Amino acid sequence: KADAKALLDDRGYSGALIRGQNPALLFEKAVRDRVTESYYWKEQCFGLNAATLCDRAAELTFIGGTYGDMGKPTPFLCLAFKLLQLVPEKEVILEYLNFEDDDEMDDGEEENVLRNDIDQTRRGEFKYLRALAAFYIRLAWEPVEIYRTLEPLLGDFRKIKRRTRQGFTLSYMDQFIDDLLTKDRVCATALWKMQSRTLLEDLDLLEPRESPLGDELDEIDRD
Repeated sequence: KADAKALLDDRGYSGALIRGQNPALLFEKAVRDRVTESYYWKEQCFGLNAATLCDRAAELTFIGGTYGDMGKPTPFLCLAFKLLQLVPEKEVILEYLNFEDDDEMDDGEEENVLRNDIDQTRRGEFKYLRALAAFYIRLAWEPVEIYRTLEPLLGDFRKIKRRTRQGFTLSYMDQFIDDLLTKDRVCATALWKMQSRTLLEDLDLLEPRESPLGDELDEIDRD
Protein backbone atom coordinates (compact mmCIF):
# COMPACT_ATOMS: atom_id res chain seq x y z
CA LYS A 1 0.00 0.00 0.00
CA ALA A 2 2.85 2.37 0.81
CA ASP A 3 4.31 1.64 -2.63
CA ALA A 4 1.17 3.01 -4.30
CA LYS A 5 0.58 5.95 -1.95
CA ALA A 6 2.21 8.60 -4.16
CA LEU A 7 0.44 7.24 -7.23
CA LEU A 8 -3.00 7.35 -5.66
CA ASP A 9 -2.63 10.74 -3.97
CA ASP A 10 -3.49 13.40 -6.55
CA ARG A 11 -2.28 16.16 -4.25
CA GLY A 12 1.28 14.83 -4.16
CA TYR A 13 1.51 13.05 -7.50
CA SER A 14 4.17 14.49 -9.81
CA GLY A 15 4.96 11.56 -12.08
CA ALA A 16 4.30 10.93 -15.74
CA LEU A 17 0.80 11.63 -17.06
CA ILE A 18 -1.23 9.66 -19.59
CA ARG A 19 -3.51 11.86 -21.70
CA GLY A 20 -3.14 14.58 -19.07
CA GLN A 21 -4.22 12.56 -16.05
CA ASN A 22 -2.85 10.38 -13.29
CA PRO A 23 -2.32 6.89 -14.83
CA ALA A 24 -3.96 5.23 -11.82
CA LEU A 25 -7.28 6.80 -12.79
CA LEU A 26 -7.41 4.57 -15.86
CA PHE A 27 -8.58 1.88 -13.43
CA GLU A 28 -11.93 2.37 -11.72
CA LYS A 29 -11.73 3.11 -7.99
CA ALA A 30 -13.30 -0.20 -6.97
CA VAL A 31 -10.72 -2.11 -9.04
CA ARG A 32 -7.86 0.04 -7.74
CA ASP A 33 -8.86 -0.67 -4.15
CA ARG A 34 -9.06 -4.40 -4.77
CA VAL A 35 -5.65 -4.41 -6.43
CA THR A 36 -3.84 -2.42 -3.74
CA GLU A 37 -5.41 -4.48 -0.95
CA SER A 38 -4.58 -7.84 -2.55
CA TYR A 39 -1.86 -10.11 -1.25
CA TYR A 40 -0.21 -10.43 -4.67
CA TRP A 41 0.16 -6.65 -4.99
CA LYS A 42 1.69 -6.26 -1.54
CA GLU A 43 3.94 -9.31 -1.74
CA GLN A 44 4.93 -9.59 -5.41
CA CYS A 45 4.59 -6.08 -6.86
CA PHE A 46 6.34 -3.99 -4.21
CA GLY A 47 9.45 -2.29 -5.56
CA LEU A 48 9.23 -3.70 -9.09
CA ASN A 49 10.85 -1.84 -11.97
CA ALA A 50 10.48 -2.39 -15.72
CA ALA A 51 13.10 -5.16 -15.74
CA THR A 52 11.93 -7.11 -12.69
CA LEU A 53 8.29 -6.74 -13.74
CA CYS A 54 9.22 -8.51 -16.98
CA ASP A 55 10.52 -11.44 -14.92
CA ARG A 56 7.33 -11.51 -12.86
CA ALA A 57 5.11 -11.36 -15.95
CA ALA A 58 7.03 -14.25 -17.50
CA GLU A 59 5.71 -16.38 -14.62
CA LEU A 60 2.04 -15.69 -15.48
CA THR A 61 -0.06 -18.68 -16.46
CA PHE A 62 -3.35 -16.94 -17.34
CA ILE A 63 -4.94 -13.57 -18.05
CA GLY A 64 -8.03 -12.06 -16.46
CA GLY A 65 -9.50 -9.27 -14.38
CA THR A 66 -11.24 -10.19 -11.15
CA TYR A 67 -12.64 -13.55 -10.05
CA GLY A 68 -14.67 -15.10 -7.28
CA ASP A 69 -17.55 -13.68 -5.30
CA MET A 70 -15.30 -11.05 -3.71
CA GLY A 71 -13.85 -9.85 -7.00
CA LYS A 72 -10.26 -10.79 -6.20
CA PRO A 73 -7.81 -9.32 -8.77
CA THR A 74 -5.68 -11.66 -10.85
CA PRO A 75 -1.87 -11.31 -10.95
CA PHE A 76 -2.32 -10.16 -14.56
CA LEU A 77 -4.45 -7.21 -13.44
CA CYS A 78 -2.04 -6.33 -10.61
CA LEU A 79 0.92 -6.23 -12.98
CA ALA A 80 -1.06 -4.10 -15.43
CA PHE A 81 -1.70 -1.59 -12.64
CA LYS A 82 2.00 -1.68 -11.78
CA LEU A 83 2.82 -0.82 -15.39
CA LEU A 84 0.58 2.22 -15.08
CA GLN A 85 2.57 3.19 -12.01
CA LEU A 86 5.89 2.81 -13.84
CA VAL A 87 4.84 4.22 -17.27
CA PRO A 88 7.78 2.54 -19.08
CA GLU A 89 9.34 3.84 -22.28
CA LYS A 90 7.63 2.67 -25.46
CA GLU A 91 10.76 0.76 -26.50
CA VAL A 92 10.45 -1.30 -23.31
CA ILE A 93 6.82 -2.19 -24.05
CA LEU A 94 7.73 -3.18 -27.62
CA GLU A 95 10.39 -5.45 -26.17
CA TYR A 96 7.75 -7.06 -23.93
CA LEU A 97 5.70 -7.85 -27.04
CA ASN A 98 8.52 -9.72 -28.73
CA PHE A 99 10.50 -10.93 -25.74
CA GLU A 100 12.37 -14.21 -26.12
CA ASP A 101 15.40 -15.84 -24.54
CA ASP A 102 18.75 -14.43 -25.66
CA ASP A 103 20.02 -17.99 -26.22
CA GLU A 104 17.36 -18.49 -28.91
CA MET A 105 18.15 -15.25 -30.74
CA ASP A 106 20.60 -14.80 -33.61
CA ASP A 107 23.31 -12.18 -33.15
CA GLY A 108 21.68 -9.97 -35.76
CA GLU A 109 18.27 -10.21 -34.11
CA GLU A 110 19.62 -9.24 -30.70
CA GLU A 111 20.89 -5.94 -32.08
CA ASN A 112 17.49 -5.09 -33.58
CA VAL A 113 15.06 -6.08 -30.83
CA LEU A 114 13.64 -2.60 -30.27
CA ARG A 115 11.56 -1.71 -33.31
CA ASN A 116 8.77 0.68 -34.22
CA ASP A 117 6.67 -2.13 -35.69
CA ILE A 118 5.88 -5.67 -34.65
CA ASP A 119 7.54 -8.57 -36.43
CA GLN A 120 4.88 -11.26 -36.69
CA THR A 121 7.56 -13.93 -37.11
CA ARG A 122 8.96 -13.15 -33.64
CA ARG A 123 6.22 -14.33 -31.34
CA GLY A 124 8.44 -14.59 -28.28
CA GLU A 125 8.49 -17.29 -25.67
CA PHE A 126 6.22 -15.71 -23.06
CA LYS A 127 2.74 -15.23 -24.46
CA TYR A 128 1.27 -13.81 -21.24
CA LEU A 129 3.98 -11.16 -21.18
CA ARG A 130 2.85 -10.21 -24.69
CA ALA A 131 -0.78 -10.10 -23.55
CA LEU A 132 0.15 -7.85 -20.62
CA ALA A 133 2.03 -5.45 -22.89
CA ALA A 134 -0.89 -5.35 -25.35
CA PHE A 135 -3.32 -4.59 -22.51
CA TYR A 136 -1.12 -1.72 -21.31
CA ILE A 137 -0.82 -0.34 -24.85
CA ARG A 138 -4.61 -0.23 -25.17
CA LEU A 139 -4.82 1.66 -21.87
CA ALA A 140 -1.96 4.11 -22.27
CA TRP A 141 -1.08 4.78 -25.91
CA GLU A 142 -2.70 6.94 -28.57
CA PRO A 143 -5.20 5.49 -31.11
CA VAL A 144 -2.93 5.44 -34.18
CA GLU A 145 -0.14 3.76 -32.20
CA ILE A 146 -2.61 1.27 -30.75
CA TYR A 147 -3.88 0.14 -34.14
CA ARG A 148 -0.44 0.00 -35.73
CA THR A 149 1.05 -1.98 -32.86
CA LEU A 150 -1.77 -4.35 -31.96
CA GLU A 151 -3.22 -5.25 -35.36
CA PRO A 152 -0.14 -7.32 -36.40
CA LEU A 153 -0.73 -9.42 -33.27
CA LEU A 154 -4.01 -10.64 -34.79
CA GLY A 155 -1.79 -13.16 -36.57
CA ASP A 156 -0.83 -14.78 -33.25
CA PHE A 157 -3.16 -17.78 -32.84
CA ARG A 158 -1.67 -19.32 -29.70
CA LYS A 159 -3.95 -20.65 -27.00
CA ILE A 160 -4.14 -18.74 -23.72
CA LYS A 161 -5.90 -19.45 -20.46
CA ARG A 162 -8.38 -16.85 -19.21
CA ARG A 163 -9.80 -16.60 -15.69
CA THR A 164 -13.32 -15.27 -15.29
CA ARG A 165 -15.62 -14.98 -12.29
CA GLN A 166 -16.95 -18.46 -13.01
CA GLY A 167 -13.61 -20.18 -13.57
CA PHE A 168 -11.04 -20.81 -16.30
CA THR A 169 -11.79 -20.75 -20.02
CA LEU A 170 -9.72 -21.39 -23.13
CA SER A 171 -9.09 -18.42 -25.40
CA TYR A 172 -6.64 -17.33 -28.09
CA MET A 173 -4.19 -14.48 -28.38
CA ASP A 174 -5.79 -13.07 -31.52
CA GLN A 175 -9.20 -13.12 -29.83
CA PHE A 176 -7.81 -11.19 -26.85
CA ILE A 177 -6.24 -8.60 -29.18
CA ASP A 178 -9.53 -8.26 -31.06
CA ASP A 179 -11.32 -7.66 -27.75
CA LEU A 180 -8.86 -4.87 -26.95
CA LEU A 181 -9.55 -3.21 -30.30
CA THR A 182 -13.33 -3.59 -30.36
CA LYS A 183 -14.75 -3.89 -26.84
CA ASP A 184 -15.35 -1.27 -24.15
CA ARG A 185 -14.47 -3.50 -21.20
CA VAL A 186 -11.74 -6.14 -20.94
CA CYS A 187 -10.35 -7.89 -17.85
CA ALA A 188 -12.69 -6.04 -15.45
CA THR A 189 -11.36 -2.73 -16.78
CA ALA A 190 -13.30 -0.03 -18.63
CA LEU A 191 -11.29 0.92 -21.72
CA TRP A 192 -11.27 4.55 -22.76
CA LYS A 193 -13.24 5.37 -25.90
CA MET A 194 -10.89 5.81 -28.85
CA GLN A 195 -11.62 6.84 -32.42
CA SER A 196 -12.73 4.14 -34.81
CA ARG A 197 -10.36 2.82 -37.43
CA THR A 198 -12.65 4.11 -40.18
CA LEU A 199 -12.39 7.66 -38.86
CA LEU A 200 -8.60 7.48 -38.64
CA GLU A 201 -8.49 6.20 -42.23
CA ASP A 202 -10.68 9.11 -43.36
CA LEU A 203 -8.21 11.49 -41.67
CA ASP A 204 -5.33 9.79 -43.53
CA LEU A 205 -3.74 8.77 -40.23
CA LEU A 206 -3.99 5.05 -41.02
CA GLU A 207 -3.74 3.04 -44.20
CA PRO A 208 -6.72 0.75 -44.97
CA ARG A 209 -6.14 -2.64 -43.42
CA GLU A 210 -5.89 -5.58 -45.80
CA SER A 211 -7.36 -8.78 -44.44
CA PRO A 212 -5.26 -11.96 -44.81
CA LEU A 213 -8.49 -13.55 -46.07
CA GLY A 214 -8.96 -10.93 -48.79
CA ASP A 215 -8.04 -13.22 -51.70
CA GLU A 216 -10.30 -15.98 -50.43
CA LEU A 217 -13.21 -13.56 -50.00
CA ASP A 218 -12.71 -12.24 -53.53
CA GLU A 219 -12.77 -15.80 -54.85
CA ILE A 220 -16.00 -16.51 -52.95
CA ASP A 221 -17.55 -13.36 -54.42
CA ARG A 222 -16.57 -14.46 -57.93
CA ASP A 223 -18.10 -17.89 -57.37
